[in-house]
Amino acid sequence: MKSLTRSLCVLGLTVALSGCGVIYRPDVQQGSLLSKTIVDQLKPGMSKRQVTLLLGTPSVTSPFERDRWDYVSSIQRRGGKIKTKNLSLTFENDALAKIEGDYFPEDPAQLIKDAKKYRVEFPDEKRPDDKKKGGRG
Repeated sequence: MKSLTRSLCVLGLTVALSGCGVIYRPDVQQGSLLSKTIVDQLKPGMSKRQVTLLLGTPSVTSPFERDRWDYVSSIQRRGGKIKTKNLSLTFENDALAKIEGDYFPEDPAQLIKDAKKYRVEFPDEKRPDDKKKGGRG
């Protein structure tokens, strides 16, 4: 009788703890875990060897597109939604030609600042009335 009572108590305690989310769930990280500071060091014209030294080997390479490298990573924090990030690099004549992916800043002010480096103008920057009012300079 005591062993049955003890078993039922252990079973009830286990069910209660699992339902409350008290059981520890670790963060799960997979793939090429790249930081934004490392990705920012990529520059057009870098050789494949330089990119490999900086980022490591790519997660995905295609035998049909040898000039495209993909770095894929995912993270799941404490059993939550899985977030993935992709970085695609395209090479021409063994030199980095194009960088695409979602390792870029999400802050709108930072995006505009980065776009100005490449002389991209947005329609709201072309308004003549801003300069008269002394808004932006």
